[in-house]
Amino acid sequence: MTIIEACVPQDAERLLAKRRELGQDRFDEVWEGVYVMAPDADDVHQDQVGQLIGVLWTVITLPGLGKVRPGVNVSDRAENWTENYRIPDIAVFLEGCAAENRHTHWFGGPDWATEIVSRGDRTRKKFDFYAKVGTRELLIIDRDPWALELYVLKRKKLKLAGRSTLEEPNVLESTVLPLSFQLVAGKTRPLVAVSRLDGAESWHV
Repeated sequence: MTIIEACVPQDAERLLAKRRELGQDRFDEVWEGVYVMAPDADDVHQDQVGQLIGVLWTVITLPGLGKVRPGVNVSDRAENWTENYRIPDIAVFLEGCAAENRHTHWFGGPDWATEIVSRGDRTRKKFDFYAKVGTRELLIIDRDPWALELYVLKRKKLKLAGRSTLEEPNVLESTVLPLSFQLVAGKTRPLVAVSRLDGAESWHV
């Protein structure tokens, strides 16, 4: 049975029912049987997810290189998956990926995922889970302060491969996707510059 930390079962069930009724539970997760409520995504968060999905659709989906999923369930279990799963903001499953599409969820990690950090969320506490399920790369978009961090799976651990800030706008080249990522200045907020590794095309999201 899934529960919410610090709630008695009756209160937890009432809260869950209310969240489902209002459609607020879309990005809630369960961590080893413990129900974890995700904070509502703000407008910048949603804007970045939408724009990144568009870029990845163009680069990955259209040429048939794999599947791009926003807010998909990822579990370490083929059955009873609702007892332990996470929901990355975006996940990319390339052709030949070891993860299995169970339709309700993916059993195993994506080749590439991104998490956009919101105040009060538990993004960095998901690293061990993402490594356990075999996520090959994880891009963290932090907004307080703004920074990009690219993690690569090595020896069953996600290791920091590079960091990009406005002060040090390093280009982070993916080893999984044909793309690079860099934090650059924008008019109202920093932007993520996404470029094809061959330099043929780039986007700012």
